[in-house]
Amino acid sequence: MLRERLRALLVGVVAAGSLATVGLLPTPAAAAHPRADECAPAPNWTSGSSYRAGDVVRYTDGSFHLAKRDNPGYNPVVSTRHWSTLSCDDTAAPAHDDFVVSEAQFDEMFPKRNPFYTYEGLTDAMKAFPKFARTGNDTMRKQEAAAFLANISHETAGLYYIKEVNEDNYPHYCDRERPYGCPAGQDAYYGRGPIQLSWNFNYKTAGDWLGIDLLNDPWKVERDPAVAMMTALWYWNTQNGPGPLTGHDAMVSGAGFGQTIRSINGLLECDGGNPHQVENRVRLYKEYTEILGVPTGPNLSC
Repeated sequence: MLRERLRALLVGVVAAGSLATVGLLPTPAAAAHPRADECAPAPNWTSGSSYRAGDVVRYTDGSFHLAKRDNPGYNPVVSTRHWSTLSCDDTAAPAHDDFVVSEAQFDEMFPKRNPFYTYEGLTDAMKAFPKFARTGNDTMRKQEAAAFLANISHETAGLYYIKEVNEDNYPHYCDRERPYGCPAGQDAYYGRGPIQLSWNFNYKTAGDWLGIDLLNDPWKVERDPAVAMMTALWYWNTQNGPGPLTGHDAMVSGAGFGQTIRSINGLLECDGGNPHQVENRVRLYKEYTEILGVPTGPNLSC
């Protein structure tokens, strides 16, 4: 049985202990190449489900992954400590180099960006979110990409800031009523990354989804460019904030750019709350859709 055959390959990895953490051991995928008919019955990976070492799952992009360690449903594309990719004969995942925004266009959008933020970091982070900018026709894909990039540009002044500038706000982002508290400290959960992830509960939820302990080490978001970009894509694709839709769903459903603003900062900006902030987001979106050669679509404001 595939599970038992692959589990046996994990024994050396588990026994080796700390060597695995520094990448000195081959992954099970290097030693095992199951037939496509063995991988085919693998269940779809489900976030939050419990998996045991040796389990094989099919990810949302069609790729197969082997659990190297027991885990509570960590994302197999992101948490390489707990998962490795399986190479199945006659099975291939779609390429991830088909982003509708070219590197030259990315550079045009962010001419003064911080070197911390890179095009490669974005396209690598996108591997965990196969529907992002790949849903619908070419116009829809480019509109979603422009909407996401416009919002993170607004949040970071053109991908310049890595963390929140106003340090006086830092102690405000700890909700002590959450059962897990704020183990990294009262002032540890300030805004970081392209979408300025903040609050202990957001770090906890994002970390659980990505398979990264951000509750205890939120500084990873400002140290690791890939983690930073993944937190932004996590919010865009999975969280609706104060709005009815996620940013992704707003753009692929036709609800429009205005609903992406609502999902990110609607409580403070929408319904007349801060029209200048909304205007800046819309301005950036218009610029980026022009660069990509597509119309903006309706419902630009919230």
